[in-house]
Amino acid sequence: MSVTERGPLFDGRAEKAVADACDTAAKRVATLGASMVRSRLNSVLRHQTPYYRFRVVSRQESAAQWKITDQAVIYGHWLEGTGSRNAPVTRFPGYHTFEQITALLNGGKAQAIADSTVAEYMGRMN
Repeated sequence: MSVTERGPLFDGRAEKAVADACDTAAKRVATLGASMVRSRLNSVLRHQTPYYRFRVVSRQESAAQWKITDQAVIYGHWLEGTGSRNAPVTRFPGYHTFEQITALLNGGKAQAIADSTVAEYMGRMN
């Protein structure tokens, strides 16, 4: 008896497809998250100046790790509600935008994006 190993599991295509799918899914989730943060800020900010909204971007930290950041805008912590000048020091509690968008993404949106991305990449192996 002889066995011939061939196909995506044996020639490395499956491993590469999984790695590529993870990278792409992470980028898509971060890009969507940054867009959601900017959109929410557009609706909650009382004094509209586009500077802060345009500073919110998704940035690649390492191979498959992406981060949504406001690029360290000095008053970002205050707007989020995590700064030392928020309530009870002042009456402003913050908007908690990043916190709420993170909850939305973790509540199923990120999983749906990852599932569709993996299915897309697995379909390419035929």
